[in-house]
Amino acid sequence: MKYLPLFVDLKLKPILVIGGGSVAVRKIKLFCSVGAIVYVVANKLCDDLKKIYNENKIKWLSKKFNINQLNNIFLVIVATNNNNLNEKIYKEANNKFIFVNVVDNLKKCSFIFPSIINRSPLLISISSSGMAPMLVRLLKEKLETILPKSLSNIVNIAGKFRDKVKKYLIKSDDRKRFWENFFNSIFSSYVSCNNFKLAYKVLNNHLKYKNKLSGEIILVGAGPGDSGLLTLRALQAIQRADIVLYDYLVSKQVLNLIRKDAKLICVGKRYGYHFYSQKKINNLLILYAKKGKCVIRLKGGDPFIFGRGGEELLYAYKYGIPFQVIPGITSGIAAPTYAGIPLTHRDYSHGVIFINGYNYKNCINSLKFNYSSFTLVIYMFSINIKYIYKQLILNGCSKNIKVAIISLGTHDEQYVKTGILSELNILIKDSFSPRILIIGKVVELRKKLSWFKISKNHFNNKNYILNLL
Repeated sequence: MKYLPLFVDLKLKPILVIGGGSVAVRKIKLFCSVGAIVYVVANKLCDDLKKIYNENKIKWLSKKFNINQLNNIFLVIVATNNNNLNEKIYKEANNKFIFVNVVDNLKKCSFIFPSIINRSPLLISISSSGMAPMLVRLLKEKLETILPKSLSNIVNIAGKFRDKVKKYLIKSDDRKRFWENFFNSIFSSYVSCNNFKLAYKVLNNHLKYKNKLSGEIILVGAGPGDSGLLTLRALQAIQRADIVLYDYLVSKQVLNLIRKDAKLICVGKRYGYHFYSQKKINNLLILYAKKGKCVIRLKGGDPFIFGRGGEELLYAYKYGIPFQVIPGITSGIAAPTYAGIPLTHRDYSHGVIFINGYNYKNCINSLKFNYSSFTLVIYMFSINIKYIYKQLILNGCSKNIKVAIISLGTHDEQYVKTGILSELNILIKDSFSPRILIIGKVVELRKKLSWFKISKNHFNNKNYILNLL
């Protein structure tokens, strides 16, 4: 290990920065953020640095460097284009045992800056010892996605309760078990939702009833299939799951992101096949939550759009189980987008209507509007396709209006068939579930806006599609 990672208290420490350009600005902002006293030596200040100087956050010591400026300095940053000057400052600082960093010259650095993930007071630093900065950047991006911003509040609250926990729990092993259980409890979820009142209540109850765990239900939208469309918050939730009850429409890409030691239960339904009734699913959610588990109810698309999410949470409400909802991208938006079909366009469509085709008979008669000015998106339409077609015609929809059927929207195997309404029976024969129906003039734009490239090796392979689902 070439470098020893240290977290240094720089508050009111004197820092000398030689250079007045954009590189110096980045370093100076870091030092100012931790309360250091920053002295600058530079022939002139760039605009950003002038602004900082005018706000009295730094002191412009001189236009030229001299050795005496190193007296009583804690560390030095050298950010000039003068190699001879850089070399001189580096040697002088080393002779005085002052930490020195010559920017972009690893050999002339007694310390280096790591990449920082800031959830202050929680800080995570990453370094490749200056050998692979691009790799460090990629690692930082990945860690940023799984570390919620609410960690700052969680750490602050935990810090305030440390002394109280010590009074209640004398033995260090008991305190260790308490904090392990506590950080995995619903407390974190309440903080992430800014519900601090309930968060403090959980903390106090957890301290009072040491062996009683509080469970929760998190309703998560898994999106339409492409795991890249999963929200950051959804990813964070499934990474802390104990139990995951998921539907058939949740893709394998998304399932692979779930915490590896979580218990996965498929409770999906298909037409004519309901191994898990809705009542049984509801009871499972309550059962595991009452055992103190973090229960994730993972649904394809968005759980509040034709996903029965509201029904399941009303059941949780009935039994007093804490819950939260993380939205997902619904297939009715994502699939047309991946097919190059904008649902609205000022020259083609002034609005969009989403309908559940499975229960289409309950609402079709109210859909008497100008079909040439709106886009109609129909989920789960296959079973009632004949009735849907008939009612559309009766309500004034033209047989020649453009339609698209999208199968496996956003998957690598996405399959799109376009035509006109009178060809609906033919178009559906060439498609496969899960599919969605788009009706409207906007379908014409697919010819120009199609951008998503599908895998041509798979869309006609029925066995592959069955395995995928």
